[in-house]
Amino acid sequence: MSSVSTPRLPDADPTRTARLRESLLAAAFTADGLLDLLGAPAYAALARSETVPALRATRGDGPLETLIRLFLLQRPVAHDRAAAALPVADCLADGWLVRDGDEVRATVDVRPYGGPDGQDWWIVSDLGCAVGGAGGIAGGGGPAGVDRSELVLGVGGASTTLAGITVRTPVESALDLGTGSGIQALHAAQHATRVTATDLNPRALHITRLTLALSGAPEADLRQGSLFEPVAAETFDLIVSNPPFVISPGARLTYRDGGMSGDDLCRTLVQRSADRLNDGGYCQLLANWQHVEGEDWRERLSSWVPRGCDAWIVQRDVQDVAQYAELWLRDAGDHRTTPEEYAARYDAWLAEFEARKAKGVGFGWITLRKTGSDRPSVIAEEWSHPVEQPLGPAVTAHFERQDFLRTHDDAALLAARFTLADEVVQEQVGLPGAEDPEHVVLRQNRGMRRATKVDTVGAGFAGVCDGTLPAGRILDAIAQLVGEDPVLLRDRTPEAIRTLVEQGFLSPAGD
Repeated sequence: MSSVSTPRLPDADPTRTARLRESLLAAAFTADGLLDLLGAPAYAALARSETVPALRATRGDGPLETLIRLFLLQRPVAHDRAAAALPVADCLADGWLVRDGDEVRATVDVRPYGGPDGQDWWIVSDLGCAVGGAGGIAGGGGPAGVDRSELVLGVGGASTTLAGITVRTPVESALDLGTGSGIQALHAAQHATRVTATDLNPRALHITRLTLALSGAPEADLRQGSLFEPVAAETFDLIVSNPPFVISPGARLTYRDGGMSGDDLCRTLVQRSADRLNDGGYCQLLANWQHVEGEDWRERLSSWVPRGCDAWIVQRDVQDVAQYAELWLRDAGDHRTTPEEYAARYDAWLAEFEARKAKGVGFGWITLRKTGSDRPSVIAEEWSHPVEQPLGPAVTAHFERQDFLRTHDDAALLAARFTLADEVVQEQVGLPGAEDPEHVVLRQNRGMRRATKVDTVGAGFAGVCDGTLPAGRILDAIAQLVGEDPVLLRDRTPEAIRTLVEQGFLSPAGD
C-alpha cells in the first residue's frame, strides 16, 4: 500500500543542502551535463514540455539518468538507485524526496540552469511547472493538494529575457518584485550587496529560498506582500520584476494574473517605481499592455513614466485579442476542460477586452532610470527582430547616450568626436551596374541589431568616425569632396547624427 501523501515543500538545512549540491555536481546534473546526455533534440523537447525523448535517453541506471527521472520527469525511482546518486537520507529528512514503498519521488522540480559566468545553478519550482504553465509538463497541473492559483513556475522565456536585459553593474541594493522561483534574485545576488525579494504568494518565497540555497547564493531578504507594500519607503539601486502581467478577466492564477483591471498592474508598477529608486537607479520589468482603439500605444505607455525618469519602452510582440486569449487559456490548461467550460472562459476574455476597447495586446520590456532631469528621454518603439543577449550592457549604453544628447546642442554636437560601434556593416542596395546605390543601410551585428537607412553623406561620416576628429571637421571634409556648401551641410546634418547616436551606431568618444 502506498504511503505517499501531499508533499510538503523541502527545507533548506545549510549542511544537508550543501551535500545535495555536491551530489548534483558530481553526477553532472548541470545544464551542460543534460545537453551531453540527452542530446540537442531531447534537450530542446524538454524545454517544450515534451518528455518522451528524455525518457528514452534516460533508460540507463547511471546517477545522471536517475536525477533527470526524479527531478525533471517526475518519475519514481527505486530507493537503492536513488541512493547511488544522492544523499537519500538527507533528501528525505529535508523533504526533497518522499518514500513510496521501495521507491522515492521528488516533491519539487529541480532544473539545472547555467549562470552568466559559467556558474552551475538549480531553479526549484512546483512539480510539472518548470515549463508549460499551470497545465504542467505532463498535464497534471502541479503537485496534488496544492491550489493551482498558488503554483510556482520555473524558468521560462520571460524569465531569461528579463535576466538578459538587466543592467549588471555592481550595486548596494536590489529588489526582485514578484520573485516567483527566485531566478532574478539569484542573478541579482551576483552583483548586489543586499537583495530583497517579494511575492504575494508565500509558497513562492519558500521556493526562492530553496533556489538560492541549492545554488549556493547568499540568502535574500524575503517579504510577503503585493507590489511595493512589503518594502514601505525603502529605496533601491535596481528594481527588477517579471510581474503577473497577464491581462485576464479575474485573478485565477497568482503567478500570472495581476488581479487588476486591464493593464493597470503594469501601469501601477511603472508609476510608483520612481519613489522606490535611488538617484541613478534602474527599474526593469516585463509587461503586457493593451492596444486601445483610438489611442497610440506609444503615447499611452509614455504617459505612465513618472517625472524625473528616463524610459526606454520596447514592444517585442503584439497579438490580437483572440490569439492572446487562446495562448493563456492553454497556459492554464483550460483546453483540457469540457468544450462548454472552455467556450465560456474564452467568451469571458473576449468580453473583457471588448469592454475596455482593446484590439490587441503588446508584450515587451520597460526600463526606467531615475535621473531627476527636467528634460527626460522617453523612447517607446517597436522592435520585433532578434537581439543579442545578454543585452544589459546595451541598455546601460543607451541611457548614457541619452545623457550625452540631452547636454549637447547642435554646436556642441559638431564639436564632439565619435566612434563607430563595433560590428557595424554597410550594405548598398541598387540595380546591378548602376553607378550609385539607391540607398545605403548601416546594420549592427551586436546588441539590438538595428538597421537604418542613410544617405551617402551619412555613410561617409559614419565610416570615418574613429574618435580622432570632431564631427564638424569631418563634415567640412565631406563637403569639399562632394562639392557642397559646408555651412549648409553643418546645418542639416546634426539631426542625422543625433539619430545615429540615439540608435547606437555612433558613440561619443572619451576625452
